[in-house]
Amino acid sequence: MIDVAPRTDGSAPHPSPVQEHGWWRDAVVYQVYPRSFADGDGDGTGDLPGIAARMESLAELGVDAVWLSPFYPSPQRDGGYDVSDYCDVDPMFGTLADFDRVVEAAHTHGVRVIVDLVPNHCSSDHAMFRAAVAAAPGSRERGHFHFRDGRGDAGEHPPNDWQSHFGGPAWTRVTETDGSPGQWYLHLFDPSQPDFNWEDDDVRAYFDRVLDFWLARGVDGFRVDVAHALVKAPGLPDWGGRPDGASSPGFPGEDAPMFDQPGVHVVFERWRERLESWGPDRILCAEANVAPLERAAKWVRPHEMHQAFNFAYLHAPWDAHRLRGVIDESLAAFGGVGAPSTWVLSNHDVTRHATRFGLVDGAHVDLGHGIRAGTPLDPELGERRARAAAALMTALPGAVYVYQGEELGLPEVLDIPDDARRDPYFLRSGGTVVGRDGCRVPIPWESDAPAYGFNATGRSWLPQPEKWSRYARDVQRADETSTLALYTHALATRKSLALGSGSLVWVRTDDPAVLAFVNGEVLVVANLSDHPVAIGTDEVLLESVPSAVHDGRLAPDAVAWFRASSDAV
Repeated sequence: MIDVAPRTDGSAPHPSPVQEHGWWRDAVVYQVYPRSFADGDGDGTGDLPGIAARMESLAELGVDAVWLSPFYPSPQRDGGYDVSDYCDVDPMFGTLADFDRVVEAAHTHGVRVIVDLVPNHCSSDHAMFRAAVAAAPGSRERGHFHFRDGRGDAGEHPPNDWQSHFGGPAWTRVTETDGSPGQWYLHLFDPSQPDFNWEDDDVRAYFDRVLDFWLARGVDGFRVDVAHALVKAPGLPDWGGRPDGASSPGFPGEDAPMFDQPGVHVVFERWRERLESWGPDRILCAEANVAPLERAAKWVRPHEMHQAFNFAYLHAPWDAHRLRGVIDESLAAFGGVGAPSTWVLSNHDVTRHATRFGLVDGAHVDLGHGIRAGTPLDPELGERRARAAAALMTALPGAVYVYQGEELGLPEVLDIPDDARRDPYFLRSGGTVVGRDGCRVPIPWESDAPAYGFNATGRSWLPQPEKWSRYARDVQRADETSTLALYTHALATRKSLALGSGSLVWVRTDDPAVLAFVNGEVLVVANLSDHPVAIGTDEVLLESVPSAVHDGRLAPDAVAWFRASSDAV
């Protein structure tokens, strides 16, 4: 039973994370994957003109900023995360003038623009890497990357035992200009993505210029890809653990020599200082997939990053005990360094949460791995839990990230034909790993239009499901019970009641599968059980599904917001 005048459960409250001005501290950031958002020229690939044309819809949703995944020139061997020129736009996405129009459209609607930056590695087509391959061992050009002699009598073995995230060795051997087998270069991902050497002054100066280029074009910040990998341990020692650096028996993640080295923080202190020279409102957000949360919090200490993605929350299962633990740890760890926590349920690298939460056996899905068609799944349960998860997340203090299409309730697309898949996880594994294509399918805008309004021609770089009409934005805009309506209402209420800059006090419940907390004027109750629970409250502000609160009871797998009484805690 949740009382109308709830009592704290005795745990220490989490104070507001807002200790100084900064729009990012309670922002709602919407991730756009450009290839799949909106296609302005009808060639089947999303582009910058398409993004500019749809910006009003994002403003209507109520987001504060848009984060654009890479749109730079690239051979597209890894969805644009293999960059061949950091200061231009790939023709498939448009031109620099088109980018300027995106910034103008966003700012006109009061939406800020964050761009993805990929500093750990570039494309093997990048001019700096081509120059390195053409240069001699020991040259300045090769010093921009990690070139090493191989092991063995003839250098025939890689310099160490590191493995690529995409499978196979993290080293590839080059052929020297005289045709002889040469040195090896490091690539934590695909062989077409050589890692920069961040101990090199030229590399640091190069990225200073890249930052300045985009800041001069009006961007409001950078999401930094694989931020934790830039600096490697001296000597590049062997590592028998997981390629992603996560802990495994005998190999604790904090010992991984390719991740979270002390020198990486020096890089981002330098970047923070550079951004502040352009003004106080330009931000850095780290994709730093490190654990535990106390390590992640180091990235957002004063004078470093402004935000860091909360991977612990992203991977949390639909379980009250686990969720509460992650929320407590997040607010304590990030708050301990004066930073806000971030909250995220989906992105371009993970199976969409409307599908994850519908897995019958509740199995964990590894980052990037995806799931196959035929996996035991309850789609209705997944959709219901996804709506509840959104209502819970948007009530938390801190910043929220929304991945394109989750506001429509999109599930993962599981039945993409093998010959249509593009993800290097799938290609390099010979199909044994499904990969991330299922969360990257172009999103639906109009139910009866070609390609569901993605463009006017019906072309689509990944096939869209035949029965996606019910998810289209125009259908949901007209339905006050839709997932889109839920997100729009939740974000508006979150902003009007300042929940993002609020605090959190846990409330006593009689059921261990029920979470309840007060944030400002709002009592949030999340029923993660399989049965209704009694709710002794009156004014309902939000329900994750229609009639979630009925006859004084909250339905299972549902979340509701109530007006908290003045003596709530």
